[in-house]
Amino acid sequence: MPNRLAHETSPYLLQHADNPVHWWPWSGEAFEEARRRNVPVLLSVGYSSCHWCHVMAHESFEDRQTADFLNEHFVSVKVDREERPDVDAVYMEAVQAATGHGGWPMTVFLTPDAEPFYFGTYFPPAPRQGMPSFRQVLEGVHQAWTDRREEVDDVAGKIVRDLAGREISYGDSQAPGEQELAQALLGLTREYDPQRGGFGGAPKFPPSMVIEFLLRHHARTGSEGALQMARDTCERMARGGIYDQLGGGFARYSVDRDWVVPHFEKMLYDNALLCRVYAHLWRSTGSELARRVALETADFMVRELSTPEGGFASALDADSDDGTGKHVEGAYYVWTPQQLREALGDEADLAAQYFGVTEEGTFEHGASVLQLPQHEGVFDAERIARVRERLLEKRQERPAPGRDDKVVAAWNGLAIAALAETGAYFGRPDLVEAAVAAADLLVRLHLDDRARLTRTSKDGHAGANAGVLEDYADVAEGFLALASVTGEGVWLEFAGFLLDHVLARFTDPESGSLYDTAEDAERLIRRPQDPTDSATPSGWSAAAGALLSYAAHTGAEPHRTAAEKALGVVKALGPRVPRFIGWGLAVAEARLDGPREVAVVGPEPDDAAAKTLHRTALLGTAPGAVVAYGTVDSDEFPLLADRPLVGGEPAAYVCRDFTCDAPTTDPERLRAVMTG
Repeated sequence: MPNRLAHETSPYLLQHADNPVHWWPWSGEAFEEARRRNVPVLLSVGYSSCHWCHVMAHESFEDRQTADFLNEHFVSVKVDREERPDVDAVYMEAVQAATGHGGWPMTVFLTPDAEPFYFGTYFPPAPRQGMPSFRQVLEGVHQAWTDRREEVDDVAGKIVRDLAGREISYGDSQAPGEQELAQALLGLTREYDPQRGGFGGAPKFPPSMVIEFLLRHHARTGSEGALQMARDTCERMARGGIYDQLGGGFARYSVDRDWVVPHFEKMLYDNALLCRVYAHLWRSTGSELARRVALETADFMVRELSTPEGGFASALDADSDDGTGKHVEGAYYVWTPQQLREALGDEADLAAQYFGVTEEGTFEHGASVLQLPQHEGVFDAERIARVRERLLEKRQERPAPGRDDKVVAAWNGLAIAALAETGAYFGRPDLVEAAVAAADLLVRLHLDDRARLTRTSKDGHAGANAGVLEDYADVAEGFLALASVTGEGVWLEFAGFLLDHVLARFTDPESGSLYDTAEDAERLIRRPQDPTDSATPSGWSAAAGALLSYAAHTGAEPHRTAAEKALGVVKALGPRVPRFIGWGLAVAEARLDGPREVAVVGPEPDDAAAKTLHRTALLGTAPGAVVAYGTVDSDEFPLLADRPLVGGEPAAYVCRDFTCDAPTTDPERLRAVMTG
């Protein structure tokens, strides 16, 4: 019989709807039930494409005896971290403080007042490698609750007081200058892996936000070291197993230092960020590899993550049916030599050599993850194209990984920015149209009549959870990119609505610090606040970037001031932990450069010369530049006001702080002005 999760819209929660555990969704009613019964709360947090979440569910939450013990002694609450990042953030902070590490599934035991007192992540069904079994943990917590309640309450109170003392107060500091950004670059150089690309050891995550900083720093200063780290890291990732060599798109991370074996789940946010990174790398270097990867990643998002309503789904699972009914991580993506022979016949040896498929394998059970050789030019390009096409066709006959169909506002904002820019750079209007469709969905379904965002939707129905700071910031970022690409000022207007909420509801009016939840959001044991990047730009840094861009478009001083105050945290943290505040560093580069404000005017919407100037402006590498495009009589953008044609010809005006150079009608002159 289904439990209370059967009425939820989250794919992750629905995966647990038939568990024998009497799950509750996160709600006041769940904690009231714990008070009524005088039992602790088990909080289990995960997400639909999380491999170890599936493992623990199968081992423990589907087990009748474990479920019976839980149902008798606990109130069990299941949370989708992607729908409630605020709940996840608050308790993950406690987990990391107590254990020194975190991850999902996250397992936390709470009092009926939602105060945490015992923590963990994955627990096995039997003791393993020094880890207690999940049943042992449950019995120990139950015994402590029953026999040492006063001690439990003391621990919970101490943890809550400790969390309350962690509030960040960097918002009133000055924004970083040349010195801090140079120190951040030096810090990244120390952590850089020159043999393999990327930063640090295994597991290796794609450092998309750090690469954006490196590209912007190179554009502003000419630093060849910054460009080399960005270029080499992108090449190693693109040639490794973390990149899908057949279908495009990136897996979540590499379990090894060489980018060979990925954790196979594919997330919308990773692919949106990396699509934009590779497009910007091409813009800086002209790399054909970067161009191909940007376009293939964009095509992957549109092909495999588009929803019927026009948005983009959250993720593809790592696991899939291996053909025997057993779900195995990576089964959809890996190949053995025998599978190549069955798919390709006489071309199998060529494919094995090209993609690095060996008898020993690079993954498990003799299977290999496909990689790209360093010198693919020695292979016949037409033969390789046919081999790739045939392998992709054969792979599509395999059982596909599950898809998390919920639309997350923030991640769709990232996808809108990536697809709009990639489409504009490479003459792909279909990609721009996909970005517009996603933006239309967000306005139609996620935005209410007060311009307040709902975080998620599914199957055309808005979810119940309010948007958090990253939703407002990333959607605004997407709308601003779309405004620059399309020349439609309505997207600038919508971005302004969202950013007004950031100023009014997410910002401390005295210090300028930012919070992840609005002032009128549900009260948790702590109001979450984190300026550091994780898998996506922090809401704090993303808001700073969107506020800065909006101010460049409109001259809005409150938005500029708020952006500069928010960047104070980057001054404090950038030189110390640059890997974890990459987007903040990228925004700081834009601020130091201006950012530049570009107005392109033409006599009519489809004027060819005006379009050439517009595309030239978009291809400029000046960090964070904003572009307004329209006709001479347009009132779509403030930057277009009082911008006449020059000698009857389309013209581009390049300004900083609304002080402009002489306008130009020459694309080559504009290119020179917009490069560095």
